[in-house]
Amino acid sequence: MNHCTISCELHDYLEIACMYGYRVKLTLKDQQIIEGKAVDVLTTAEKREYMVIDNGREQQQIEVNQFSKMQVLTANAKFKEISF
Repeated sequence: MNHCTISCELHDYLEIACMYGYRVKLTLKDQQIIEGKAVDVLTTAEKREYMVIDNGREQQQIEVNQFSKMQVLTANAKFKEISF
C-alpha cells in the first residue's frame, strides 16, 4: 500500500471546489485531462483519497495523488488554479 497524501492546504481547495460545485479541469501526472463538476472527496479505509467528478454522463473517482494541476472553469470562483 504505497500512496501519498496531499497537504491540508491543497485538500482545502478540493473541498472548496466540491462545496461550490465548481466545474474543474484536472491534469493528471500521466497528462490525462478530466473535466467535470467537482462533487465530493472520498477517503477509503486504506486512507486513499479520491475526488468525485461528474462529467454530465457519469461520475468517476480520480485518486487525488495522481493530480498534477486543477484549474477552475467556473466564473468568479474563489481560486483559479492549483498545482500539486
